Amino acid sequence: MRQWTIDAFASAPFKGNPACVVEPFDRWPSDAWMQALAAENNQAETAFLLKTADPARFGLRWFTPAIEAPLCGHATLAAAHALFAELDVEVGELAFDTLSGELRVKRDGERLEMDFPADPPRRVETPEGLAEALGADVVETWAGAYLVAVMRDEATVRGLKPDFGALNRLDGGASAGPGQVVAVATADPGLPYAVVSRFFAPAFGIPEDPTTGSAHCILMPLYGDKLGKPALEFHQAYPGRGGDLSCESRGARVILRGRGLTVVESRLRVEPA
Repeated sequence: MRQWTIDAFASAPFKGNPACVVEPFDRWPSDAWMQALAAENNQAETAFLLKTADPARFGLRWFTPAIEAPLCGHATLAAAHALFAELDVEVGELAFDTLSGELRVKRDGERLEMDFPADPPRRVETPEGLAEALGADVVETWAGAYLVAVMRDEATVRGLKPDFGALNRLDGGASAGPGQVVAVATADPGLPYAVVSRFFAPAFGIPEDPTTGSAHCILMPLYGDKLGKPALEFHQAYPGRGGDLSCESRGARVILRGRGLTVVESRLRVEPA
């Protein structure tokens, strides 16, 4: 069966965030088999798809090299790109049944548009050790599914050299788990994006993620309120790659837009268990 490596939220090949997408199954393989393949791929996420009787609906699960993820934006975009561009699924909109409920993706010109649940964060006390683990002062801290550390400026975000072991030991509180931190700041005026970020998730087996769709379910409500705008351009500043997202708040939902580009097609020679 085929597998593709697809750069999601990419402005060009080898930008954005790579995800592996496996050709859709007739039935789910075992969790152990999917986890083993994700570890073999060693990308931030491997996306697994399940066929249904509806040609526009698929089951979708995401595995990091270490765990099954409850939500992944870039691998959802990659899965939709594989169905539209590689498998020629001719529908107007795709629906995915996931651990985070139904997710929908449709074409938006050269980009794909994803409809995700919003995760408005709450202001919290900065956890002890967070600034030391990131290696820079934290202006304020917010918590949703991940901790959000607001930094002084874009240069600070870009210059971070975190202590991943220390990040992994942090207590994120009731909703944010340990070892999952978004460092973020508003960008300098005149740039094509309003917010710049980086995302660290050593607890997920991902020291730093190149572009994280699910984090923007937190960042769009947060910075939409801060900047007084319903739609914003974001840049995730993973060193050497970088990814770009257009985001829009729609009440309890967040719209994420970005491009997918196929860079590798390969064939699996191991039978699913």
